[in-house]
Amino acid sequence: MTNWTNTHTLILGAARQGLALARWLSRHGSNVTLSDSRHADELSAARTSLADTTVQWAVGGHPLELLDKADVLCLSGGVPLTLPIVQEAVKRGIPLSNDSQIFMEAAPCKTIGITGSAGKTTTTTLVGEMAKLSIQNSKFRIQNSVFVGGNIGDPLINYVDEMTADDIAILELSSFQLEQMTISPNIAAILNITPNHLDRHGTMEAYTNAKSRILEFQTEKDTAILGKDDKGAWSLRDKVKGNLLTFSLHDLDQNLNGAYLHDGLLNLRDGHAYLPLLLREKIQLRGDHNVANVLAAFTIGHAAGFKLDDMLEAAEEFRGVRHRLELVRELRGVYWYNGSIATAPERSMADINAFNEPIVLMLGGRDKNLPWGDIAKLICERVDHLVVFGEAADMIQKTVSTVGGERGVDIHRAETLKQAVVLAAEVASAGDIVLFSPGGTSYDEFKDFEERGEFFRKWVLELS
Repeated sequence: MTNWTNTHTLILGAARQGLALARWLSRHGSNVTLSDSRHADELSAARTSLADTTVQWAVGGHPLELLDKADVLCLSGGVPLTLPIVQEAVKRGIPLSNDSQIFMEAAPCKTIGITGSAGKTTTTTLVGEMAKLSIQNSKFRIQNSVFVGGNIGDPLINYVDEMTADDIAILELSSFQLEQMTISPNIAAILNITPNHLDRHGTMEAYTNAKSRILEFQTEKDTAILGKDDKGAWSLRDKVKGNLLTFSLHDLDQNLNGAYLHDGLLNLRDGHAYLPLLLREKIQLRGDHNVANVLAAFTIGHAAGFKLDDMLEAAEEFRGVRHRLELVRELRGVYWYNGSIATAPERSMADINAFNEPIVLMLGGRDKNLPWGDIAKLICERVDHLVVFGEAADMIQKTVSTVGGERGVDIHRAETLKQAVVLAAEVASAGDIVLFSPGGTSYDEFKDFEERGEFFRKWVLELS
């Protein structure tokens, strides 16, 4: 839809995305109703932020009669498709949308979309840094701008009216956003697809289908980038309609183009052109998974036409994103790392594999109906002390204890994250890594992984 004047839009969820979309649609002439299951006293700040608009509010639930005048139903990121009002909208033929869909319909510029079960925020952020340097150092395009957002930062719908055709928009896209979308970015990257959000999607097939929608609406003029080392991502190569690029921690077959690692050197190949990039040791992020993220960023940047020198400078200077293997402090020879973003066991496994030092692992939170058997085996091989906490603590402890093994793991149980920090400090010795990589969501104790990570940092910095 390009003309919103006199339309009736119903938005579910008054969080960051819903509020941004409500403001933009209202400014563009739509009659917007914003519905949230929370009560009025919990939404005072949100309502105040839209006090200068004509947005109408429906609080305390999502009654079906809200659909009676709706031309379109827009869902914020955390709103499930199983809600009765969403299912009723589908029955009535009311189209579904969201802020990222509407942004890409309105965006006048090239768009890059990045998704994956892990690594998408790190990759998106690094691609953004590459783009900014490429424009900043250009003699001809210095007036143009780079916008980074989507599932991170400010929703880009806040800025679409300022954008020009020569700008570039880089979006992190989640499966929650993609499962409603009927538009694809010009450059679409799927880093990996591993078990995640099965509490929302139900099956890996449904989760994969949601991720694959980032490719579905591309044309032969567009570019798709799929992780070669990940079975889930690489299995979607038959869906690619335009140019296919890839990235890998291993050599690429001669018929494939993209970035890869060979003998400690990152390289880029495009047809007969071969470019050495940088030594692996120049990357300031720990772990193979982060090397893969950097390779992905180079591949995306190459597809977007960024200058090589600017990409190299950005990659060498990049120190990562908060809550993603973030070094919080060193205390008496113990190094404390914050990996609060790890809300799935697969992600925690990647974090464990980033270290060779003895590990005190903090694992817990709320389970997302994901398999824990593989991480239990890895814990028995690599972890010296395990501190479990939160709703999933009992399940994790039983799973690890069942796996057992000759080596044995010292397991400690805490009810809360704060107690887990104290327990970890008691068992850690000089030379150890305390790795906070929960494997579960934060919703049993915090509003999101960022709040959880901030409290972890606070409590670690208070240790003496």
